[in-house]
Amino acid sequence: MRLTILLFLIFLQTNSIVSQTSLDEIDLDNGKFKVGFQHYTSYDSTRTYSRVFDYTNEKIERPILVSIWYPTEQNVDDAEPLTVLDYLEILKEEEEWEHLPNDQILKWFYYQNTPANQKHLTEITTAYANMEFAKGKLPTVIYRPSFQASSIENFALCEYLASHGFVVISSPSRGTETRWFSSNSAREIETQARDTEFLIKEAGKFSFVDHEKIALMGFSFGGLSNIIVQNRNDNIKAIVSLDGTERYQYESLEQSPFFDAEKIDVPYAHMAQKEIPETVLKEDKIDSELNTVFQLYDSIVNSKVHRLRFHNLTHSYFSTLGVLFADRDKRQDKSDSEIMESYKWAAMYTLNFLEATLNKDKKALGFIENSPENNGIGKKLITQKIKQPQKQVFTFQDFNQLALNQNYENLVQLHDSILAMHPSLEIPEGNLNVLGLQLVFNPETSLQGINVFLLATKLYPNSSNLYDSLAEGYLFMGDKAKAIENFEKSLKLNPQSQNALHRLQQLKK
Repeated sequence: MRLTILLFLIFLQTNSIVSQTSLDEIDLDNGKFKVGFQHYTSYDSTRTYSRVFDYTNEKIERPILVSIWYPTEQNVDDAEPLTVLDYLEILKEEEEWEHLPNDQILKWFYYQNTPANQKHLTEITTAYANMEFAKGKLPTVIYRPSFQASSIENFALCEYLASHGFVVISSPSRGTETRWFSSNSAREIETQARDTEFLIKEAGKFSFVDHEKIALMGFSFGGLSNIIVQNRNDNIKAIVSLDGTERYQYESLEQSPFFDAEKIDVPYAHMAQKEIPETVLKEDKIDSELNTVFQLYDSIVNSKVHRLRFHNLTHSYFSTLGVLFADRDKRQDKSDSEIMESYKWAAMYTLNFLEATLNKDKKALGFIENSPENNGIGKKLITQKIKQPQKQVFTFQDFNQLALNQNYENLVQLHDSILAMHPSLEIPEGNLNVLGLQLVFNPETSLQGINVFLLATKLYPNSSNLYDSLAEGYLFMGDKAKAIENFEKSLKLNPQSQNALHRLQQLKK
């Protein structure tokens, strides 16, 4: 089933008609910034790679071809904007056909060499090469492409986000050893995850990147690796999935030792294709559950999930190249105008979700919380579900993190404020005792340990052991009077306490 689904999602080559679209007709409402674009190659020295068409045994450092869109305030009056052909020249490079003549591009890569597609090549985009970066710290989106796809597959969406103040960084979806994926799906997901983490580090080189505002965005196969990356990277603040394959291949996620649905604790937005018609399911031998089952959605309990279904989009049209170039499937695809309109809405939901989650923009939050009807969208275009996170249990680790953040001061007040919000709060005596001893016997944190024991003895006033530990802490710090006072309290609560008896005999000599 998995292979059938994958082939269906990526290659809709039969029963097709040629598309008639344009960037202008998509009509994205760009923001106040002009858009800069850079493309360059970096290298991951921890992994090796082979160029598949060189037919040699040479191993090189893994090349990471980086495409980056960003806001610029530079005057572009004398600059030439990029064309679609400029982007497809990057596709040539990433496919390792750098010297392929441009007039062969459409014959060589995926799309029909029709007059309509030839016309697309000359279309003007909104990006300008090698502009200066806008000033200030900017929220950043790491984009992961679909199965073996180019970093530029969604260039219109990336330009749109950059015009509204976001940095978008992408690299091609490449196999572990070569340009092509192996049959080991779990291995390739991990490779894409490592590429994403490389891009996060790459973003760290730029002074304009706000490292507190990083989101992941992925189309199709890219959605799988983004889940893994979020599971093991605390600096990810949101996830956008453009019909991500995590919906269709949950079992692939489960193969990863890093996957845990309960670790998805950031806002997650999944935008899904329309229901696949019964005719297509039968003819392409696709399991009908593809339309209904979403195990990841059901498994997420610790974050808010926005689930949108776009009734005029099939899978391919969540990318710019798909909208412009992909052949239409006459069995199920909508008209070009309907596809472009829905792609625009998908871009708008993406922007507002990122504004709401990264920038805490109230207007954007209202947009994504509203029903589509209240946003001026008919039910025939989009339906939405929002699932709230389950009420989380406040753990001792959560308490300790907050205590650490305030240097273990004012712990009684901290405890009382948390208790007001979490009436079922439990802070185990044993955990407080161990934490207090860990801190108090470290000369640099001894006073913090005393503060922990003062809270502990307030919460557990009948614990002989806690007073004994508090006394040991004072003794370690050289305060004999308080040590004696608390050993005596311990002994009063437990007259059989041998440690308190022994210590008092020593101290009172």
